[in-house]
Amino acid sequence: MLDAVSVPTSPLFWITAGAAVTCLGLSKSGFIGLGLVATPLFTLVVPSIEAVAILLPVMLVQDYLSAYVYRRDWDRPTLVPTILGAVVGIGLAWLLATHFPEAFLNLTVGMIALALALSRLLPSNLGEPIKRPAPFPGLVWGAISGFAGTLANAGGPPFLAYVLPQRLAKATFAATMALYCASINTMKVLPFLVLGQFSPRNLTASAALIPFAVATNLLGIKLLRVTRAEIFYRFTYLMIFFISVLLIWRGAATIMN
Repeated sequence: MLDAVSVPTSPLFWITAGAAVTCLGLSKSGFIGLGLVATPLFTLVVPSIEAVAILLPVMLVQDYLSAYVYRRDWDRPTLVPTILGAVVGIGLAWLLATHFPEAFLNLTVGMIALALALSRLLPSNLGEPIKRPAPFPGLVWGAISGFAGTLANAGGPPFLAYVLPQRLAKATFAATMALYCASINTMKVLPFLVLGQFSPRNLTASAALIPFAVATNLLGIKLLRVTRAEIFYRFTYLMIFFISVLLIWRGAATIMN
């Protein structure tokens, strides 16, 4: 646990933080799904709001690095409506933060992710792209993503529900995801500043993690380039399946308790 003066010296803190940053680095380079377990893992050793505050600068560095590496590959028709929708979702989340049960949100997002994973993991569906979707569904999924991401750090599955079925090229998918995450995480900076979560001790911990974060991000980028598209998409949907089970379990456990 962080003390009032310095960063922690507990090996458990740094092992957990390193595991979380590794998941984020691989996720930001294109292996989406791994990043969704980073914050829940880190909350095993620090409070939730503090975990997000420490990881947010790390995620921004990784997002900007991935966005730079894939800067020529992002998909504008996908990115524009989802970011506009996310702005609306984030605004609604801050208005309803004290009135919307996180457990219900986890259950809802978990079921969305489960339906997405099961529908595309079937052998007859995995390799089939769908037609380019209209912008309006992107606005809706972006709004749900912004809302869920702000209240429960579960914004990934709604965004993926719009993007994954399009079967974009690996680099295009990674670039679009990186720019989307960079935009959303940048929007979170001001609220965390207002909440006073960017304390010297939190920022010191973030700074200590950044070199490792960059190394894992570069490793993920290299792995993405040598991974076949079929394996990449199957891995991604499997990760979404496991994350959906985790979200449903968290939501159900909270309600039952």
